[in-house]
Amino acid sequence: MRSVLHCIHPMNISTVFIFHGVGGHAKENWFPWLKNQLEAAHVRVIVPDFPNPHHPMLSEWSGYFHQYEQFLDEHTIFVGHSLGGAFALRLLEHLQKPIRACFLVASVWNVMGNQFDPEMKTFTEHPYDWKTIRQNAEHFSVIHSDNDPYIKLSQAEELAKHLGIEVSLINGGGHLNTNAGYRAFPFLLEKITAIA
Repeated sequence: MRSVLHCIHPMNISTVFIFHGVGGHAKENWFPWLKNQLEAAHVRVIVPDFPNPHHPMLSEWSGYFHQYEQFLDEHTIFVGHSLGGAFALRLLEHLQKPIRACFLVASVWNVMGNQFDPEMKTFTEHPYDWKTIRQNAEHFSVIHSDNDPYIKLSQAEELAKHLGIEVSLINGGGHLNTNAGYRAFPFLLEKITAIA
């Protein structure tokens, strides 16, 4: 992995943002591991702790994110896990210039048909501007498991179709979180370095 990481140059990736989901925070799942791996390759990594994570509001998260807009450029990468994926998509609808890539991991995007839907509606209730979203990232990746307990694989496939790509499928990965054993995520790191 060290040789792969050395392929990342600060000129190729300026900043990686990692967005958590409902009830989440910056220190959960594989976020600290990925942050450490990328920082070792001299990449700036920002993992915001969004306000009111158990009762998230898109307007609050968007307002909180304003402090980081100075780090957005053509070498920026978004990584969104669960509801963080929906947040990444909403950001892409409003960017003034495209970013390098957007990785959507076990991503929420529409009404998912689970107990968390009421908490996520400000992110999911309005139609997406897919044309603008596709124009505002050079590369997309939808990473999903075949046994996610919250988001059906068919929903990930529909999301990927909107983005003009195929799902990167992980067998038996659950929600790709700590409960599913994901404190590290080499597969995702390899996907990021592949476009670096």
